[in-house]
Amino acid sequence: MKQKSGFSGQIGFVLAAAGSAVGVGNLWRFPYLAAKDGGGLFLIIYLVLVLTVGFTLLTTDIAIGRKTGKSAIYAYESMRKKWKFLGVITFIVPVIIMTYYAVIGGWILKYITIYILGSGKEAVADNCFTNFITSPSSVWYGIVFMLLTAIIVYNGVEKGIERVSKFIMPVLLVMVVGIAIFSLTLKTTLDDGTVRTGLQGLKVYLTPDMSGITVQKFLQVSLDAMSQLFFSLSVSMGIMITYGSYVKKDVNLNKAVSQIEIMDTGVAFLAGIMIIPAVFVFSGLDGMSAGPGLMFVSLPNVFFRMGMAGRIVGLLFFLLAGFAALTSCISVLESIAANCMELFHTERKKTTGVLSIIYLIATAVIALGYSIFYVEVKLPNGSTGQLLDIMDYISNSFLMPFISLLSAILIGWIIKPSWIVEEMELNGKKFSRKKLYNVMIRYIMPVIMVILFLQSTGFLDVLISKIQKFI
Repeated sequence: MKQKSGFSGQIGFVLAAAGSAVGVGNLWRFPYLAAKDGGGLFLIIYLVLVLTVGFTLLTTDIAIGRKTGKSAIYAYESMRKKWKFLGVITFIVPVIIMTYYAVIGGWILKYITIYILGSGKEAVADNCFTNFITSPSSVWYGIVFMLLTAIIVYNGVEKGIERVSKFIMPVLLVMVVGIAIFSLTLKTTLDDGTVRTGLQGLKVYLTPDMSGITVQKFLQVSLDAMSQLFFSLSVSMGIMITYGSYVKKDVNLNKAVSQIEIMDTGVAFLAGIMIIPAVFVFSGLDGMSAGPGLMFVSLPNVFFRMGMAGRIVGLLFFLLAGFAALTSCISVLESIAANCMELFHTERKKTTGVLSIIYLIATAVIALGYSIFYVEVKLPNGSTGQLLDIMDYISNSFLMPFISLLSAILIGWIIKPSWIVEEMELNGKKFSRKKLYNVMIRYIMPVIMVILFLQSTGFLDVLISKIQKFI
């Protein structure tokens, strides 16, 4: 059942797709990894991967969507009937992600209210974030965020998703640039008289740190950059296939892919300029903690130390994070809804209504995973996680590299890259990176995805240690 609705044109599609790609990961995960992995060294590796691996994954998903006019499950089935299973696995990823993304949106919503109603002092109180997420009352914030997402998807592609994306994305970009410029003007004097400035923090961010570089460290930085790429671009989860199915045939996909790459990478890069200099000025790089600790603990402390301006900057930052989370959450729910409409031959409003009830319940369960439903599980990659971490590991670390590996095999060796190239060259359009795409999808992508998959399961570390012992 082909979707009747679609994007009005290239701008609407690019902004919606970029909105999906630009998520919370751009704002905390990218700056954290850049600080951890040698600043400019990470940036260079990430940029190379975006222009090669990211380009290949984006091109594949969007071209599949437009050429088949279907969402993941039926798109893969129409390519090769025996490969419908890959569409089903791809569909499972957003199904899992949707259980917890609104929970993270709810956390951001809580901090927005803190900065609207107060000076931000509450955000720096001892264990503020921990006390919040371990309180059963935190569930209401996730539910409100989930309801907002559902309302937008309920209103359809052009009137809902495209309209919201056309408003949010330009505002988001202006906010990122504004806060980034402000961060560069910051400075503070330490007790010993040393002056730290935002420009010094920028230098730390941009300068490649090659000290103590080894083959293993370089590999780890590359794997971090690769995992961030998955986390950021919304690839290998059916979202870009769904969005691609809404794109008109006269849209230039080559330009669209490049524009999405530029917007997503640009926001991530600017997020680094926005966060790393500010954290450096007030906390040194010790403040660049991993995960939610950076966004919900380190940054509120930075904002508080800015004085009166900190409340405004803090509010703007969490509004920015809320916009990023909302556009990504919309795309995840839309992907699920589109597949369900095709599977059950139902209308959008009925489908979205049923899914909303399901995910309001799921959001509540995951949000309560830090209190009433608390569990602690050892994951294959060595980390320990609660319900949210388990869902994130299964979808992002395990399934997505696996899907990309199978997709590369299907396109590269069974259907052949010419199938995608034909769509990219539709109506006489020039596919300038055709040779690069052919080499990437056939030879390089399978190898990279096997390595990434082995890393996510913990086998890569075991393999490396055995090789080192042998050498």
